[in-house]
Amino acid sequence: MRARRVARAASGAAALRIVVGLAAAAFGAEFQVSDAERGRIEAALPARARVTPAAPRRLLIFDLNVGYPGHPSIGHANTAFALMGARTGAFAVEISRDPAVFAPASLERFDAVFFNNTVGNCFEDASLRESLVQFVYRGGGLLGVHGATVAFTRWPGAVEDWPEFGIMLGGRGARHRAADERVVVKLDSPEHPLNVGFGGKPFEYASEFFRVGEPYSRGRVRVLFSIDTERTDLAAGGARPERADGDYALAWVRGYGRGRVCYCTIAHSPADFMDPAMLAFYLGAAQYVLGDLAAPATPSARLTPAALARERLGWRIAAGPVDPGGETFFESIDRAAALGAGYVCGSGAQKVGGAVDGALAPGLSAEARRAIRLKLDAAGVRLLAYRLDPRAAVAEDLRAAFAFARAMGVETIIAEQASGAPELLGELCETHDLVCAVRGQGGGPPPWEEGAGREVLGAPGGRRAGICGDLARWIGGGDAAAEALAAQGGRVKVFELRGGTRAELRAGGPGERFLRRAARAGLQPMFLVLLESGRPEEAAESLRRLDELSLKCAPE
Repeated sequence: MRARRVARAASGAAALRIVVGLAAAAFGAEFQVSDAERGRIEAALPARARVTPAAPRRLLIFDLNVGYPGHPSIGHANTAFALMGARTGAFAVEISRDPAVFAPASLERFDAVFFNNTVGNCFEDASLRESLVQFVYRGGGLLGVHGATVAFTRWPGAVEDWPEFGIMLGGRGARHRAADERVVVKLDSPEHPLNVGFGGKPFEYASEFFRVGEPYSRGRVRVLFSIDTERTDLAAGGARPERADGDYALAWVRGYGRGRVCYCTIAHSPADFMDPAMLAFYLGAAQYVLGDLAAPATPSARLTPAALARERLGWRIAAGPVDPGGETFFESIDRAAALGAGYVCGSGAQKVGGAVDGALAPGLSAEARRAIRLKLDAAGVRLLAYRLDPRAAVAEDLRAAFAFARAMGVETIIAEQASGAPELLGELCETHDLVCAVRGQGGGPPPWEEGAGREVLGAPGGRRAGICGDLARWIGGGDAAAEALAAQGGRVKVFELRGGTRAELRAGGPGERFLRRAARAGLQPMFLVLLESGRPEEAAESLRRLDELSLKCAPE
């Protein structure tokens, strides 16, 4: 079935009727929605977008089922999302069952993909699968509901056919009880932006709830809500628990590279798309995966008080080697994971390690890149920053390095001062939506002085370009540095911490005063803890002190 565009419509009943008619034609007679049901969906829709879209957004809805007749709610979900996007102006939708829509040139037209109850092996073409995972990993969105946890399995039987899709989505399986099972739903993250429609309180709900299995883990995903096992009798009628840990997550978000992923199992019944609270949730989910609604995705298992404080501050901590040639990238991943950093900084000068030959650089094969993605995911670490190999100084090499970094989910490039012309760095930042932080050379003027780093800041795309500074040096600059940071702090993209920085970070010391001023100014630098060979205790102490200061600096 060819794709059919559902155009963005103006507000008003007539425009909504046009959108619904187009959507109904798109998904065929087997999933038609009655006039009465459309009326109930319309009545339950949110009145406005959660946030104003930063740009016109396009959502691809894919509702193919293979070896399975499909859930009756598919048409209702298509209708609800078409109406919701048109009424709020948040997005336009295109509905398809044609696997060719996942070709790279086709996916470029969309900001996110919605797998609407897709049961079975949707497509087996390896190039289309790689195109989909690359779309998400480099920054696209993925929304899945209910049967999406058994997409890309051979049906019947849900025999796994593409493990990375399950990893990317966050869970697998479709074990469930009655289609109208009634449970009490617990909000695991009551203040999360996607949960605001539930009023911060538990609620009763009846639907068909999947109990997902591996690779689901709270170490991978941020659980939004789950079955409240203390208020729900899951042993009624002699039923046996499906999970030994009693962890029945119903919805979550996660990051996969730069990608924004959301899954919710409440989508079995047509009534699920006539419920105002659920439609409010799905509007937030859509705007999240489309890239407009900012929402944290720190895995639930990592939600310490300090991690929650950093979410409020917008601070992130990565770990990376002082000498990129001294350890492999896989070793850096393991060290970052052991520290609990959550993020890692790689380098084009590093060997990848493991079974992968070659450096962490553009020449890697698709298989090698997949191995890196899976290694990062298994460790619970994300590649956040990438140091350019100083030898990659010619324009062709820099262009390839920036494209590679974006494909691997990187957000920040760290360059040496001599790496290419500032104008080219600025151009590449804009092209690939990356931040570039240039490391100053020792012995130069203090980086907070007026005019320091002007050759970087004055480059095209200067809002993305800035400096990578030594945190100890900035702290040591006293009031002059702190005042410059508050006034021009956007120029500082990365603060590096070496072992000697620990003294400045003691509670009540100059580091606390400096970072409090940064927090009050709303600055959101990345902190890069440099790992020195044979001295793991220094990095661990730096992270511990950053935790303490995060708690002191975060707004209530």
